[in-house]
Amino acid sequence: MDSRKTTQDSAEKQARKARLAEQLRANLQKRKAQARARRTGEADNRPEGIEAAKK
Repeated sequence: MDSRKTTQDSAEKQARKARLAEQLRANLQKRKAQARARRTGEADNRPEGIEAAKK
């Protein structure tokens, strides 16, 4: 029974880690877009994120 629980905990930790990593990437892209917009003085119309990171 303990091995089953540790497997489940491990899966939950991996899922949480992946979810947090995705949120971090999205936040970074948003901040980069904001910085570009401030630098040029206009809104940034580039697509969100990097294609390689979405795979």
